[in-house]
Amino acid sequence: MDSLAAAPGTGPATNPLPVIRKAKAAARFEDLAQGRTLVMGVLNVTPDSFSDGGNHSTADSAIAHGLRMFYGGADIIDVGGESTRPGADPVTPEEEQRRVLPVVAAMVKAGALVSIDTVNASTAAAALDAGALIVNDVSGQRVTAEMIELVSARKVPYILTHSRGDSQTMDSLAVYTDVVGEVVAELEELRGRFRAAGHADERLILDPGLGFAKAGAQNWELLRGLDRLTGLGHRVLVGASRKRFLGELLTTAGKAAAPIERDAATVAVTALSAGRGAWAVRVHDVGPNLDAVKVAARFSA
Repeated sequence: MDSLAAAPGTGPATNPLPVIRKAKAAARFEDLAQGRTLVMGVLNVTPDSFSDGGNHSTADSAIAHGLRMFYGGADIIDVGGESTRPGADPVTPEEEQRRVLPVVAAMVKAGALVSIDTVNASTAAAALDAGALIVNDVSGQRVTAEMIELVSARKVPYILTHSRGDSQTMDSLAVYTDVVGEVVAELEELRGRFRAAGHADERLILDPGLGFAKAGAQNWELLRGLDRLTGLGHRVLVGASRKRFLGELLTTAGKAAAPIERDAATVAVTALSAGRGAWAVRVHDVGPNLDAVKVAARFSA
């Protein structure tokens, strides 16, 4: 906390930017915590996020929330400016960059290791220029040649998510005979494109894409089959936080639990995923999930 004039959310300052006194030493991917699953905090700079209803849609509110997550122990802050929930409308790269770049710059200045959540190569490039160190791309089968070329040339860690279609079509494409086998096969096929471009395997992180062209039970099958993904030899990221399949599980009187009511279930999935070898979990509520990965690490020590 020595880089802050006051803890985020306290004191007379209303704009989080002046709270940061000076830049910390630049974060490095190599310096991430060892010996436990990492916690990636979700920072949605959008007005239509499924999980928080646009609570952090302005730069000031997003930065303040990002600082709270960072000083609360998040290993990585994942900044995104376009909702990827089913049915969401796309935004232009220009609008996406207007939303995220000030937030990325402020988080980097605070000393956070930042991931940029985008399907657009131009936004990824701008965020990397602003200090982001990881590209988190949920485009899956729609990944562009420009994105592959960018991350290969920049030699940055890239999160390859399994996904079919876009926000408008993904639900209709959740058709599998063997969801675990098909997800693994499709990730391997996409991995080949990155290898062909010279992207090193150690910089490729796999995400099974829970909720992306996956119906309720299929998500549980993927979680149970997590060892099939870790067996591919890459780091694996699990992003279950507040997703629909958890709301369906917690249905009461015929009504699915609201996103904010899914945090305890998320923590349970975090602990189980950590026990099965997940490299990181992507979550909205950092504190309890950080506790869960620490318990999982101690339990398996």
